Amino acid sequence: MGQRCKLSTKSQVKLAAMLNEDPAAFGWDEDQVWTGARVAKLIGRKLHVSYSADAAARLIRRLGFTPQMPARRAAQRDELAIAAWKETTWPAVKGHRSLGAFVCFEDEAGQHLTPPRGRTWGRRGQSPIVKVAGRSSGRVSIAGVIAVRPGARMRLIYRVRIHRGRKNERRSLSERDYIGLIDAAHQQLRAPIILVWDRLNTHVSATMKQMIAERAWLTVVLLPAHAPDLNPVEGVWSHVKRSLANLAALTVDALEKLIRNRLKRLQYRPVVLDGFVAETGLTFDPLPP
Repeated sequence: MGQRCKLSTKSQVKLAAMLNEDPAAFGWDEDQVWTGARVAKLIGRKLHVSYSADAAARLIRRLGFTPQMPARRAAQRDELAIAAWKETTWPAVKGHRSLGAFVCFEDEAGQHLTPPRGRTWGRRGQSPIVKVAGRSSGRVSIAGVIAVRPGARMRLIYRVRIHRGRKNERRSLSERDYIGLIDAAHQQLRAPIILVWDRLNTHVSATMKQMIAERAWLTVVLLPAHAPDLNPVEGVWSHVKRSLANLAALTVDALEKLIRNRLKRLQYRPVVLDGFVAETGLTFDPLPP
């Protein structure tokens, strides 16, 4: 028979609510980590019951908490602005679909030859070693579009560019690269486009605004600042980068070939693309008959 909990049911509910907040709310502002020792101190300060660090860790595990790798969000993120965008801007975006338009989410990413790390089998006590090329060996920039229209198959359209680190070479995609991707999407979709993307400097530059104004079929909607969770293309990048874990490619050309291969596979998996859209929480109501 287990040891009886020293906290009442009401106090346990209070503790769970406190742990849902950031540690900074209780004075630990040097980092954002809940530990058994901190939880024990929190219980003593707020609930006036003495716990050891180990006992506090066992208690919060029983309350449904587990050690996890946290997701990162910008400190500048404005939750009220994001909520307002969902309530006002997003319904207006969906309203444009009555004209037969596709809603196209766009985002960009980059990948160096140094790959993401992934778990692999190894002998106990001996960490496996993956030999990788240095960052100075170049990188690959990727821009992608997920095109959505109820009743139509989900589309993924992308553009890939190699940066070799040469003198005076641009290290990122230009306005011309982005508008080329959007033009290619328009040619494939054969319909007006409502482009939803973030506030990257290249997206809102005077040159880009002029290019957008020259395309009557293109309407641009800016996402709220620091809200990557509203863009389903972020799911594409996570999916691709997981597949590149422990990559052994030693040239930027080999890396580019692998990235194109991964993106090509996704183009034929619309159900996976549907999942990326669903993760944003943005809904697409069926068009009226």
